[in-house]
Amino acid sequence: MSVKSLETLNTWVKAKEFALRVYREVVPLLPNEEKWSLAQQIRRSANSIPANIAEGYGRFHYQDNIRFCYIARGSLEETLSHLVMCKELAYIPDELFSSLAQDGEKLTQLINGYVGYLKRSKQGKNIREDEALYDAEDNSQPPTPDSH
Repeated sequence: MSVKSLETLNTWVKAKEFALRVYREVVPLLPNEEKWSLAQQIRRSANSIPANIAEGYGRFHYQDNIRFCYIARGSLEETLSHLVMCKELAYIPDELFSSLAQDGEKLTQLINGYVGYLKRSKQGKNIREDEALYDAEDNSQPPTPDSH
């Protein structure tokens, strides 16, 4: 697993872009009194979206990946809830809220599509954890009983 391979996952790329928008376009607009409450919460929930997609992507079994996608989707909903508060408290303009809400809807669809793909592909389903999965480059033979 590398950042390069993660960058091929469109769902992660779009989640990262969404989080960056929140960091760059929303957080600076929040008043100083929100620095340690709403600003911190919205940063954490926004960052949690791509982080959980990445963690699931790095998991061995598709069901683990799906579980982390569900967590990412929950973090997206949490972020959208914070954005509603920002709008209703007049911390962000309506246009910015609408744009982020549309991006959030598209991201929800991407996450749902990715979950559907994972369910269909069932990656890791037929591989047992006790097989030599972590020594893929090691071509040596296991020791024989009389080699000790």
